[in-house]
Amino acid sequence: MYRYDEYDQNIVDARVDEFRDQVERRLSGQLTEDQFKPLRLMNGLYLQLHAYMLRVAVPYGTLDSRQMRMLSHIARTYDRGYGHFTTRQNIQFNWIKLADAPDILAELATVEMHAIQTSGNCIRNISADQYAGASGDEIADPRPWAELIRQWSTFHPEFTYLPRKFKIAVIAAEEDRAAMRLHDIGIRLVERDGAVGAQIYVGGGMGRTPMISHLIRDFVQADALMSYLEACLRVYNRYGRRDNIYKARIKILLHEIGADEYRRQVEEEFAALKGLGLDPPVAELDRIRAMFAPPAFETGLPTDADRSDPDFAVWLDQNVRAHKAPGYAIVNVSLKPAGGIPGDASADQIDLLADLAQAHSFDELRVTHAQNIVLPHVAIRDLRTVWERLVEAGLAEPNLDLITDIIACPGLDYCSLANARSIPLAQKIATRFADRDRQRELGELKLKISGCINACGHHHAGHIGILGVDRKGTENYQLSLGGSGAEDVSLAKITGPGFDEDGVVDAIERVTDRYLAERRAGERFLDTYRRVGFAPFKEAIYG
Repeated sequence: MYRYDEYDQNIVDARVDEFRDQVERRLSGQLTEDQFKPLRLMNGLYLQLHAYMLRVAVPYGTLDSRQMRMLSHIARTYDRGYGHFTTRQNIQFNWIKLADAPDILAELATVEMHAIQTSGNCIRNISADQYAGASGDEIADPRPWAELIRQWSTFHPEFTYLPRKFKIAVIAAEEDRAAMRLHDIGIRLVERDGAVGAQIYVGGGMGRTPMISHLIRDFVQADALMSYLEACLRVYNRYGRRDNIYKARIKILLHEIGADEYRRQVEEEFAALKGLGLDPPVAELDRIRAMFAPPAFETGLPTDADRSDPDFAVWLDQNVRAHKAPGYAIVNVSLKPAGGIPGDASADQIDLLADLAQAHSFDELRVTHAQNIVLPHVAIRDLRTVWERLVEAGLAEPNLDLITDIIACPGLDYCSLANARSIPLAQKIATRFADRDRQRELGELKLKISGCINACGHHHAGHIGILGVDRKGTENYQLSLGGSGAEDVSLAKITGPGFDEDGVVDAIERVTDRYLAERRAGERFLDTYRRVGFAPFKEAIYG
């Protein structure tokens, strides 16, 4: 994984010192809250319903055991003993005291971590495929490219005050495990005539007006990627709406002027930029790529695990994925125990994951956009040991991609923007469908919950999506069907009138019952929904 050089470290240390001075001035009354707000947001510090929340960046979801142990230390020392992993592959701490924030950032800086650009109208944390460097279906490891984009975008003078926040994802496989088409810019590495370059998709996003991105360029050479991204951002920065926060995202610009006109303007800008020397030398990408060299995988390892324990076998089938190296596997650690809070992990659990990464995964972990953790390089011979440790820690729920593997935002329990609670609803749904045989019978079924229209829970991309709204002072939940954030990307359709908390759980049960009655052999829920259409499910929900 990437290691800071002196420039990276100096940048982060200088930002800590700057923010410490800003916090001191706020605490002394020299700065008002209105004056302080944009400064704290630049450092990932939000003022939520009950306390400050700090969002810590995990670039492209990759971190090591020392960084995980620092996160557990922060959870114990400065929070209430846990952290919340997010859909941007970051981690949030929900109970931060303002006076402690500079010390937290200083401690993070000692392990090459920060909270820079985790908020504000700038380029946010670059996300990537959580199986990068481990999966056999990628044409290259996308993380060196993501790291190059991170360096290019950090404190970029033109793009610090964009019309609105901006999100970029990088993948390198046909299977989209990062919801790439629902980002402001999505990048898929592709190979053309023996050379690796990038497809560029622009204009995706969720929120109030969900949209799927457009393919803007089929191939950009590696040595021109930064100038092409610069062109994409310049056109947006020049013409993006600043008069209306609800129309400020790049997806609205493409909707208003059309993908063809946007493409024309980007190509025009790109032609003007190509000769300005904005792209780093190829040697810089090579330098970064060397830090992501594959681990020293052993050869001749066993390629099968003992499946005699039925509980272990279920976990193997559901949470373990094939690795590109013989004798190894990718382990998905579910942060969705029955009745738990999606994405939450205690300090002790975070420490355990650090221990497992150090002992069994070449000291590497990944945060997923589905709010889980991945141990990317585990020897098959060690899977039983890893599973037993996870069982002891309450982290061995075999529910990856099943109905209880719920994405949920913090909702009205924490967020000042929310209209409804997400966490209690997620807990009720997971409890209703807790039976493992029932979950596995339903198969792949991605359920996602947002507590407001900002869609931090990605409900638009859920096979089943739920949006919490305020209906005359009462929490009301709209049910949607048919969304997907994968390579078969689609937006969910609202079924009709909303429900109270218990009512929406009952409605989900009616939806799943109809799916079982309608499905054909081998069909997922999404396949059946697309085949039979909306009407049978609406009839099942409303009668």
